[in-house]
Amino acid sequence: MITRRTLAGLVAGTALLPAALRAQQAPVAMPATGERPWAKEVPQIRIGLLGGENESDRLGRFDAYRKLIEDTFKVPTRLFPAADYAGVMQAFSAGQIEASSMGASGYAGVWLDTNGAVEPLVVPLESDGSSSYISVMVTRKDSGITSLEQMKGRSLAWADPNSTSGYLIPRSELRNDGIDINSFFSRTGFAGGHEQGVVAVLQKQYDACCTWASGIGDQSKGFSRGNLQAMVEKGMLNMADLNLIWKSRPIPNGPLVVRKALPAAFREDFTNFHLALPDSHPKIYADIERGGGKGYVRVTHEMFAPIVQLRRDEAAERRRRS
Repeated sequence: MITRRTLAGLVAGTALLPAALRAQQAPVAMPATGERPWAKEVPQIRIGLLGGENESDRLGRFDAYRKLIEDTFKVPTRLFPAADYAGVMQAFSAGQIEASSMGASGYAGVWLDTNGAVEPLVVPLESDGSSSYISVMVTRKDSGITSLEQMKGRSLAWADPNSTSGYLIPRSELRNDGIDINSFFSRTGFAGGHEQGVVAVLQKQYDACCTWASGIGDQSKGFSRGNLQAMVEKGMLNMADLNLIWKSRPIPNGPLVVRKALPAAFREDFTNFHLALPDSHPKIYADIERGGGKGYVRVTHEMFAPIVQLRRDEAAERRRRS
């Protein structure tokens, strides 16, 4: 089962990340424009976009990023917006995309599904230099629900079954705090994404939902980065209409993921492209990272080992229930 020791390992690992990652940082130049020898093996760069936001907004946020990749490496670059997280995971498994930014749980899932055929390159850093974020549970202000205890007998929306902050972590933490999710809430369900979950709460389809936020910065603006901040910026949300009733422990930021079978030279060029992006093209960086931060830093699979274990434990829990 998912134990406090597993969660403690996740928290401890996350706490160690910032200092270790900051020590790696050094200025990186944007790769020179031009064709690469690896282009013979990578004739196009297909980038998966996770669900959780309406498709037109996703394509709009990522189009300048797509064009910059294409112009830099002189390789046709296409965006593949998936309806949900599983769509990107399945595309990786089928070799239909080269790269995607993913949550830690999604990465762990596709790593397990492909027997380690994907690898993380970089993770984003928050505005304070940290490399973690949090899951939050929110309710409508006019619901009168101001605490987790008051959610007993109420309905809760998860974001997506492959979401770290919108499903895996809150389920794990609530269960370890003694809450029987199946009996505590009147019902739970999947909203189809983070944005959709908040909309469902605002429209009174659910009493609460779990979503993601940096956990730093101005809460009245949706914090410095995350789904709440993005919805505030788009005019979809006024934080004064929500109560924030629960926060998780720190969660490691999700990585930029590529297929491990791609040429090493491509993976290094793609890594350096992202390390240089915040300084060379800050607007593009802020658009794709939902508010920006302190850039990116290299990571390895080992940093996500606790999340992989949580995925294994969650799968075992489902088998026991069936």
